[in-house]
Amino acid sequence: MPKKATTRKRAETQPEVLKGWKQIASFLGEPISVVERWATTGMPVRRQGRFVTTTPAELNTWMGKESGKPVHVATEETDLTAELKRGLSFVREEKHK
Repeated sequence: MPKKATTRKRAETQPEVLKGWKQIASFLGEPISVVERWATTGMPVRRQGRFVTTTPAELNTWMGKESGKPVHVATEETDLTAELKRGLSFVREEKHK
């Protein structure tokens, strides 16, 4: 008896817009309560009806400003080699100041 063909789900691509606290919290890897608190202290979110929205790029920029260092949340599409090179470059520049 032939086996059933299995279908593999493709890795979901990162959405251009994160909609709702659940998606934002998932992107940042933090609980919803933490993300809601961060929104009251300046995290870039917009109200659209009963939802909040933001983009991954806005969150990465905001996190970099908050930490004082370049930050990028890694996703499955992230080129980790390029991110490692960017991080090493930043550390070398800071070392020579």
